[in-house]
Amino acid sequence: MRSLQRRIVQAVLAGAWRKVKRLSYLWVHSLAARALAVKRVTENPGKKTPGVDGDLWNTPAKKANAVARLGRWQGYRSAPLRRVYIPKKNGKQRPLSIPTLTDRARQAVYLQALQPVAETTADQNSYGFRPMRRCADAIDQCFKVLRQKSSATWILEGDIQGFFDHLRFSWIEAHIPMNRRILSQWLRRGFIDRGTLFPTTAGVPQGGIISPTVSNMVLDGLETVVHGSSWQRRVHNINYVRWADDFIVTASSRQV
Repeated sequence: MRSLQRRIVQAVLAGAWRKVKRLSYLWVHSLAARALAVKRVTENPGKKTPGVDGDLWNTPAKKANAVARLGRWQGYRSAPLRRVYIPKKNGKQRPLSIPTLTDRARQAVYLQALQPVAETTADQNSYGFRPMRRCADAIDQCFKVLRQKSSATWILEGDIQGFFDHLRFSWIEAHIPMNRRILSQWLRRGFIDRGTLFPTTAGVPQGGIISPTVSNMVLDGLETVVHGSSWQRRVHNINYVRWADDFIVTASSRQV
């Protein structure tokens, strides 16, 4: 499966998007990918948190049945999300939308094919929700761009308000390279809160396995826009570091 992911990366670098599509289809319909997806959703911290169906895959028989069931995509319809709330440090509550285990596993299957594309096209200084990267790496990069006497003296700190909740569906469906019908179901399925079904009109569900990668891909390209030309970056000491939707931009003056 790692070999197949390498082939996807090579196709992206070559700009062969038809080949990327064929390789992704091969991945999604492979037995190994389904087994890896079931392994992931039954071994992560959310394995004991069911969706609206209350189903848990806590026995070998259920896991084996899930691997076989995930191979049937024809007629697939995702279930609504279960809304839960977790407290934030500022006293507010963060809404989480929990998919069923079946939807989580199917998202994990597609994520394994989408991640090589996302990592190949990602911004160089993006650190949030990416494999082999963590918050300490973002802090280290901030230290590197600010440690010298000649470093930038102005810092713009940004946090996109309600970023995950306000992403436009049409843009995601048009630009994320995966099956549009499946992606639309995950985005538009709605959520159940205290027994009532509410529609979703924008954003990605915070709680979905594929949501962090999709949201990162939405913001990829921002670094190139911020830096401008290599001359502008060098003369004005422009640097950019991003963790999910939080970022800093450094420059030599307030006007820049």
